[in-house]
Amino acid sequence: MEIDEKVLGPEDTQVAAELNNLGVLYHAQAKYSEAEALYRRALRIDEKAMGPDHPSLATNLNSLAFLYHDQRKYAEAEPLYRRALAIIEKAVGPDHPKVTATLESYAALLRKTNREYEALKMEARAKAIRAMHAQQNPAK
Repeated sequence: MEIDEKVLGPEDTQVAAELNNLGVLYHAQAKYSEAEALYRRALRIDEKAMGPDHPSLATNLNSLAFLYHDQRKYAEAEPLYRRALAIIEKAVGPDHPKVTATLESYAALLRKTNREYEALKMEARAKAIRAMHAQQNPAK
């Protein structure tokens, strides 16, 4: 990553992807403050380079949301999940399989915040999307 920062520059989107990946590693090691700093830096780079609605931002937003979710910082995680979902839906459509992972993560957060009805709606939507695509693309 240091080499890429020197060659590509510290604001390059490849550097942002590497920062996000390193953040995932730190998150898995429960190094939450280090992971958060990396996720935030990656998000800033990508927002500046690609704009606030680029589909690549959804990955950064989901990573940061999941980190907050794990730390029980639900109020911080929720707007990130909502923004990631909006970006993904705009990019690929509301019924695309890529939407399901964010729907399920967001549903888990809603369940943790005692919003069972909303969680059930999200889970049902994710299940319907999976079923629709399984029908369209049956396994051989």
